[in-house]
Amino acid sequence: MRFRPCIDIHNGKVKQIVGGSLRDAGDHAHENFVSEQDAAFYADFYRRDGLKGGHVILLNPRTSEYYGETRRQAMLALAAYPGGLQLGGGVDDTNAAEYLEAGASHVIVTSFVFRDGQVDYGNLERLIREAGREHLVLDLSCRKREDGYYIVTDRWQKFTEVRLSHETLDMLAGYCDEFLIHAADAEGRRQGIQEDLAEMLGAWEGIPVTYAGGVADLGDLQALRILGRDRLDVTVGSALDLFGGTLPYRKVLEMCKNKENQKEILNNS
Repeated sequence: MRFRPCIDIHNGKVKQIVGGSLRDAGDHAHENFVSEQDAAFYADFYRRDGLKGGHVILLNPRTSEYYGETRRQAMLALAAYPGGLQLGGGVDDTNAAEYLEAGASHVIVTSFVFRDGQVDYGNLERLIREAGREHLVLDLSCRKREDGYYIVTDRWQKFTEVRLSHETLDMLAGYCDEFLIHAADAEGRRQGIQEDLAEMLGAWEGIPVTYAGGVADLGDLQALRILGRDRLDVTVGSALDLFGGTLPYRKVLEMCKNKENQKEILNNS
């Protein structure tokens, strides 16, 4: 299980938010943490620790008055750690190549690939032509309904009709290099992972999958490793001491790297 760092940018600031609270109207979100540092600071911090595959997410739509500053912060992060970070938020076939040229290792896409509630394979093919499959991460972030988890778009605000399942993962795996999956209802709440989702993802064997959402303590990391059968990577945001939380960043790195010593790390925490 690899630790995947994050840099979430909203209204031009590095933040940690409650994912389900995000609204385009008024550029609103419930904030857990607003950093005094810029995005380049965090990118350089992760670079010095040798952490690759983290994601930079632009949380404002292009129509927002804050979009320009949010995008500028994202570009600062890419410049500070060329080849070390993935970028998502408003990515489509018109800007994917630009972000890769600016230093992103991959671009992360949801909304451009899901139109009218379904997978738009035409847009997906256009993205592959512009970015290359090897540089594409599909964000299949989801929220729960009675019969399962459904992929959500537009900064987790809009449900699609696509149910997240092994069949969906099989269907889309040939079009990308990785999946990023936020459990959007748990994102930023620091109340535990969504165990049924983690278990379902861990039972699938395919390309790399990163789980994000709800990690509150080291016990959650241990549970994620067990439920995910050591196949899932993990992102931790609001709970980290880097972002005002109580979970020590260094302990998280140690926990993710040392499968054999998990119980000892937990006992010493």
